[in-house]
Amino acid sequence: MPSQNRTRQIILLIERISAILFGIATLVVFVSAVGRYAFASPIPDAFDISRLVLAVTIAWGFASLGYRGSHIKVDLLTQWLSPAKQRIADLFAWTVLLIFSSLLCWKLGEKALSNFSHGEVTMDLRIPHWPFLSLIVLGLIMAVITTLIRLSRIYRFGEGLDHEAPSLTDESGAKDHE
Repeated sequence: MPSQNRTRQIILLIERISAILFGIATLVVFVSAVGRYAFASPIPDAFDISRLVLAVTIAWGFASLGYRGSHIKVDLLTQWLSPAKQRIADLFAWTVLLIFSSLLCWKLGEKALSNFSHGEVTMDLRIPHWPFLSLIVLGLIMAVITTLIRLSRIYRFGEGLDHEAPSLTDESGAKDHE
């Protein structure tokens, strides 16, 4: 299925963006800590930069979650349901996630626009916040898109929450005991 392969490539790109940003946030904190304790000279605005980059990382990771559903799940109630009722529960859960993602995107979009016009900046280097907020909104837009894709796949193909989880069986159905 070409569209499914294309979707997986896009999700992989989203996850790589999130991973790179997480690495940048970690590097900023590490270098600043070494600078502070070894040379008494931390990176200016390291706290602000790291928290803003980490927020962007979370938003882009949220986009991956919208498709994969690889977050903490409590399925005590749904495990006893029939597959049809599990599908209804999954449709409900992903619809709630879609509504939440859309509202979060909308409100942070307003915040980014407001921030752009008011010019909030970091304390030392005077780096504007709006580019970071714009990247957060872009990540949340991707979260809405990936959640819509997952919701359509649940509706059309009946995929459950564990559709992307690694399988413990090989293609013949035999258990893998390695």
